[in-house]
This record gives sequence, C-alpha cells and structure tokens, in this order.
Amino acid sequence: MEIKIPVHIAIIMDGNGRWAKRQGMPRIMGHYRGAEVAEEITKACIDLGVRYLTLFAFSTENWKRPKEEVNLLFDLLRNYLTSKREDLNRLGVRLRFIGRRDRIDPDLRDLMTDLEQETSKNNRITVILAVDYGGRDDIIRAVNRALREGLLDLDEETFSKFLDLAGVPDPDLLIRTAGERRVSNFLLWNLAYTELYFTDVCWPDFTKEELLRAIEDFSRRKRKFGRVLDE
Repeated sequence: MEIKIPVHIAIIMDGNGRWAKRQGMPRIMGHYRGAEVAEEITKACIDLGVRYLTLFAFSTENWKRPKEEVNLLFDLLRNYLTSKREDLNRLGVRLRFIGRRDRIDPDLRDLMTDLEQETSKNNRITVILAVDYGGRDDIIRAVNRALREGLLDLDEETFSKFLDLAGVPDPDLLIRTAGERRVSNFLLWNLAYTELYFTDVCWPDFTKEELLRAIEDFSRRKRKFGRVLDE
C-alpha cells in the first residue's frame, strides 16, 4: 500500500484528565504529559513531511471547567510557550494561533503575538494552536468581519478568507483520541471533506506509531469530494 502523507493534520487531543485519573494523579498532570506529546507529534510530523498541524488546545466550551483547572491550563500554555521559543526556531516551526483572544490575559496575548512574528519565516511546518476556539464562534466572527467590510453576497471562497484558517488548506485528516466519536465544535467549516480517524488511545499515550496507524488508515481512503471515481 502506498502511504499518502496528509498535507494538513488536525488533532483533538482528548483524554488528558482521564489518563491522569487512571494513573492516580491530578488532572493537570495529564495536561503536562499532553503538552510533551504535542511536541513529540510535531517532531514526528516534521519527519514525515506534514506541512500543517492544527491542535485543539482549549475550546470556547472549556471555560465551563473549574476555574482552578482553567487557570492551570493557561499557566501551562504560558510556561510551555516561553520555554520552547528556541526549540520552535531550531525545528523550523512556524507557530500560529486561532480562536478568540479578547478573553485571554494580556501578557499571554502578547506572548502569542510575539511568537507568531518571531517564527513567521520558519517553513518546515506550520503548527496552529486553537486556543479559546469554537467552530460556530469562528463562523460568526467571520460573518461579522464580512459585514463590517460591507459584503452582503458571499461565495464560499470569499467567505473562507474571513475564517481563522484563512490561507491554510483544509485538514486532510482529523484525529481524535480517547474514544469519543464527534468533532466537538472544531473547525466546522474546514472539516467538510476531512477524513476522520478515531482511536481509543488517550492523548498522553499517543505515539508516533499511533500517528502512523492513522496515516495508514487515511492512505486506504478514497477521497471523492462528491465525484464518482472509477472502481
């Protein structure tokens, strides 16, 4: 079988808390391990030639979690981004963020902007972190952007330019870990023809070998995009 490497992989990194609970550890320890796995999978994607990797880090619905956990998650993100600045540039990672920024602490917003600018010329892979992101919110914000520009009659191509992933090809493959079989308000517009892959493995246990299993499964798919292909 010919292995087809997706241009763009999106991942819902689910199961951190459940993994930690099974280990008898606090939930936040699962998130710490999850951050390490995100780094490992980024390196694996670079080795495989994946051009874009979008990771669902924090959703618009995650604000409903206990305040202490939310604060710890943002502290983890802040500390991780600060400590990995040199690594991002050494690995050739261009970092982008999608989602709302108005509810994020100003110092973290500034860090996110600085890293986007600092890594903007890196070209081995673009890693996109979805932070305070929701697919419906993305669409609503895109509509409002178009309205502010006075556009009332849009086609798909024009509308896509107002979405958070503007300029990025739609994901070829979506991976969700930890056994759930839904997209949970992630990239609703962009996933229209994305191949979906679900695994029972929790994110902290996700490895390069698991990634390769997902890519092998993707390679067996026949992507029709509404067309009829010769059988």
